Amino acid sequence: MAELNALQIDTGPEPAHTVIWLHGLGASGHDFEPVVPEFAFSRDTPVRFIFPHAPELPVTINGGMVMPAWYDILAMDVDRKVDAEQLRASAAMVADLIKAERERGIASENIILGGFSQGGAVAYELALSYPERLGGLFALSTYFATADSIELSEANRRLPVFIGHGRFDQIVIERLGQAAHQALQELGFEPEYQSYGMEHSLCLEEVRDLDGFLAKRVTEAK
Repeated sequence: MAELNALQIDTGPEPAHTVIWLHGLGASGHDFEPVVPEFAFSRDTPVRFIFPHAPELPVTINGGMVMPAWYDILAMDVDRKVDAEQLRASAAMVADLIKAERERGIASENIILGGFSQGGAVAYELALSYPERLGGLFALSTYFATADSIELSEANRRLPVFIGHGRFDQIVIERLGQAAHQALQELGFEPEYQSYGMEHSLCLEEVRDLDGFLAKRVTEAK
């Protein structure tokens, strides 16, 4: 299995916390690099941000065009028909990044995983099935593609989860974010759900809410 290339940003020396953030379809790890300076939680507490670059894959809904993708999307129906095997393969590659952080001395409960759109679907799969306790999960403008097949980890049964979604999202409609929220509740989680007056993107209000979520996770881990 190929290793993922990734952008790394440390906000200070010897960080004890890592945030791994997965981008969406056709993007790159650089997409959310500009958000880092907007966070207050990582200014006084050194944090390592890792933004992996997805592998290049042919994407069916885009005419088979090869582009950065965590998995193939086979049909653009409301509920998304995706290649779950590729999704889990990408989750395994991101798990290798978590393993590498553990080997660098970062405790698993100090590692927070999140993603936007396609990246969020991978983050759901990996975080909720990961065998060691993680620090948290954030899912932005995304959907829980493997809700019906995921093998939940007992270590992360109480994982804190933040879900953010745009009310005017035409790419991943808000109903999919709401469905993920409901699925998590039915699985016994207590996710935080926030909606925003935006399309398929990030807004300052969401960044502020995510900042608060991450600040709480870092504080609890100390």
